[in-house]
Amino acid sequence: MARRGRRRGNDRTDVGRAAGREAGVGRGVGRGAGGDRSAGREAGAWWAAGRGSGVGWAAGLGAGVDRPAVAGVLGSAAVAGLLFTPVFGFTAVLVPVLVVVALAYACAELCARWPKAAPYRPLLVLAVGILGLAEAVAFPTTLAGLPTGETLAVLARGATEGWLLTLQSTWPARPVPEQLLFVPLAVLLASTVGLEVLLRLRKPLLALLPGVLVAALSQSYQPLSGPVAVGAAVLYAGAGALTLWSRPGGSKPAWLVVATVAGLLAGAAALGALDPAGRDPVRLTDRQIAPLAQHGLGNPLDEVGDRLARPGPEVFRYRSDAPVDRWRLAVLDGFDGANWSTDLRLRRLGERLDSASGGTTRTADVQVTGLPGPWLPSQPVPTGVTGVDPLVDQTAGALLLDPPGRDPRYRLTWSSPDVDAARLEGAEVDAKAEGGLGELGQVPPDVEQLARDAVRGLRPTFQSALQLERLLSTHYQVAVGADLPTGHGWPQLRRFLLDTRRGTSEQFAAAYVALARLTGIPARLVAGFGGSSEVDGDFRVVRNRDVLAWPEVAVAGVGWVPLDPTAAAAKTGQQTGLAKATALARRQLPPEQSLQPPQLPPGHQEADDDPVATGGSLRWDLVAATVVGALLVCWLWGVPLAKGIRTRRRRRSTGADGVLGAWAEARDRLRADGVPYRVGMTPRDLAELAGEGTKEPITRLGKVLDMALWSGVPVTEGAVRRAWQEVGELRRSLATRPWTIRLRSALDPRTLLPPARRR
Repeated sequence: MARRGRRRGNDRTDVGRAAGREAGVGRGVGRGAGGDRSAGREAGAWWAAGRGSGVGWAAGLGAGVDRPAVAGVLGSAAVAGLLFTPVFGFTAVLVPVLVVVALAYACAELCARWPKAAPYRPLLVLAVGILGLAEAVAFPTTLAGLPTGETLAVLARGATEGWLLTLQSTWPARPVPEQLLFVPLAVLLASTVGLEVLLRLRKPLLALLPGVLVAALSQSYQPLSGPVAVGAAVLYAGAGALTLWSRPGGSKPAWLVVATVAGLLAGAAALGALDPAGRDPVRLTDRQIAPLAQHGLGNPLDEVGDRLARPGPEVFRYRSDAPVDRWRLAVLDGFDGANWSTDLRLRRLGERLDSASGGTTRTADVQVTGLPGPWLPSQPVPTGVTGVDPLVDQTAGALLLDPPGRDPRYRLTWSSPDVDAARLEGAEVDAKAEGGLGELGQVPPDVEQLARDAVRGLRPTFQSALQLERLLSTHYQVAVGADLPTGHGWPQLRRFLLDTRRGTSEQFAAAYVALARLTGIPARLVAGFGGSSEVDGDFRVVRNRDVLAWPEVAVAGVGWVPLDPTAAAAKTGQQTGLAKATALARRQLPPEQSLQPPQLPPGHQEADDDPVATGGSLRWDLVAATVVGALLVCWLWGVPLAKGIRTRRRRRSTGADGVLGAWAEARDRLRADGVPYRVGMTPRDLAELAGEGTKEPITRLGKVLDMALWSGVPVTEGAVRRAWQEVGELRRSLATRPWTIRLRSALDPRTLLPPARRR
């Protein structure tokens, strides 16, 4: 009877210990159950009730809430959302992200205090988060703070189309709800999933995965690099470390915390600053353009002749803080021999655009009155537009209002570059400028000869571009009156160049671009209007007679420089900035008979060769740093991962192999902890060396090992299970050691090798 009572007591002790472990209270409840049977039954009943209701560990959140772990998961999602700062700006992203994570944490606390609500926690977090976003982001669509049908429509569009609208916008994008909402909604979804994985599945590392996915999404929009990437990695690693370090129940995996932090830092450094190829990062926005609502666009170049035939009607008026010599509508860089076309790369205009390096900011108020199409008067480097929401082609400086509005009014801000005329005079052309050396169709042979003679054998430079301009402005006549030539295909251009030598700015500009490309000068055609000298109050009035087409050439280190073979823009007397520098370089151009190719500056060739000579050593330095970082990550993650795989393989063994696997696991854990094990030691020898706390489980494991090896009785699954239970007790005992010892044990690669033999 006494023996049977002891057996029952032991059985109940095991049940109490297991129940305590399952309930998340560790070894203490199990031990308490051994001394008090009612405590063991109570713990087991509590675990069963929690598991039966689907609450599990979350039901115990109110009594022993692991708030650091919850804060870490939500913090990782918040940091991932804040990585969209380059896309929308820090202030625009901060408020909705904080609203989402704060409400998610409040819901977690609420379900901790009322466990019956825990099964509905995901729905609660989503519902409360969406309501919070309606108030924080879409408040203008609400009625006294209550969501309306318009609010729901905005939320739906932000969730389904916001990501694409943002890709089609310039950055920083306008923080309108339709575009911004997809970021906090992604954070909300990551917070919801992360909380459930943490609180239900008790998988802290897996709970960080949703935040990682949001971070990866942000980097596909705008990859971070350099110190900013490292700083973001530090913040995310801090949140991840908080989650992993606060892991409920069992040991705190210090190696996982350190490996996560080091891995994120090394990865950020390697990907952000140590790119051996030196290429720009790939972004999703690189291939995205904003679609046009209307089918087909009018070509402003086709309207030059018609506007000149009706010079009186007003087109638009403007009021600016500085003189303006010309206004652009469309930039045309494609020519098939008959028609000029534009390859528009439109985006929705965001909050602002980058200004020209060293440029001066200019502003003008524009009132459109006679432009039926979508084109808006613009400048080469627009930096912002208020009053309308246009589409912009940044490479051309073109603005379009799609769909077109009725007499739009807007304020245009642009950057006017300040260039020295001496710099232009001897500048090289930029042969790599996109669209500068496009197709020309079937060129008439006599026009090719004219192009070669026009530049007098000069190689492609800005000086030869000015010489070609001088040829047209000197030997060709601007047509005026009623009989005006029209057309800009090769038949019209050949007649203009070789026969009549009379044309409008349409023929002058088209002929210049064609001749320039034939001589290797990158050029494109621009259609727009010249600056006006007619004043009406505070405004200058632009009429049809001010219509103008002009060429632009690409100059290395400067950009696209406008020229004027008709000298129409110069007649307004309002040249500033780049146009003024061009006019000065034009006046300093030597006579045709004195033209000589500009000489290369001393040491120019050597300077070009320097990157080639030094690029190899620098590249090897980057490769070496990347390899070192990769080896560090492999050590921090690879060693613990290899040990985990080895443990899993041993644990799956059966029979005597399963018991031997448990013994090998216990032996290797003690070796990693610093116990000097040698081949040939018995479990009793190892227990004596292990010291207090680990002696008892090793002794009990030794008894199971003796029975498996020497009793002659077949080893049952129960014996294997008991052996691994003792390994678990050993592991929990080792978990009480200082974190430095546990970190060293986890990262020690020597225990992956067989133990040394006795000497």
